[in-house]
Amino acid sequence: MSSITLIGTGNMARTIGTLAVAGGNTVEVMGRDRSKADDLAKALGGGASTGDWGAVPVGSIVVTALLYDGVVPVVTEYGDALAGKVVVDISNPFNAAFDGLAHSGQTSIAQEAAKVAPAGASVVKAFNTIFRDVLEKGRPDVFVAGDDAQAKASVAAFIESLGLRPLDVGGLRMAHWLEGMGVVTVGLAGNGVGHGNFALGADELTG
Repeated sequence: MSSITLIGTGNMARTIGTLAVAGGNTVEVMGRDRSKADDLAKALGGGASTGDWGAVPVGSIVVTALLYDGVVPVVTEYGDALAGKVVVDISNPFNAAFDGLAHSGQTSIAQEAAKVAPAGASVVKAFNTIFRDVLEKGRPDVFVAGDDAQAKASVAAFIESLGLRPLDVGGLRMAHWLEGMGVVTVGLAGNGVGHGNFALGADELTG
């Protein structure tokens, strides 16, 4: 099993943390508001602990369960505390209309985080194409992008411990397209599907 640190105390941190504890993983919670972090760790149970904001995370995998505009600043703030860690960015940088990305060019929040991450840290994009309720109640595929094969393998093993299927889409530059898939997911929820009780995945054809 994996050791996980959640940076953030919102709904996605709660959902991923709940699945992580159920999957037998060790979980630490960090939040700017220590009382919220304590409350979440207590709610998660399973021996979940609380870490000091900005300290070296206990987890070998660090999930930045933050809004997109907080990810790069927090990775910068933590600095060398993230050395040797696998940092998982789950954010979606939607524009105000939720029909495009907030940034321009072929970049992503994960790629920008990798630019400021310390030496030895590996950034991976995952979980961003899944609505929280689906992650909480369903068994969606989880798309994963990253440049470090060992880091992706660690994240894949963690995803499998949640009872989910990881699907490697390639290097970290593919995080840009995963963020685009996040936009597509929202578009489908508001139009062709008409609700959020679904997830994008891959069907394998045999025979």
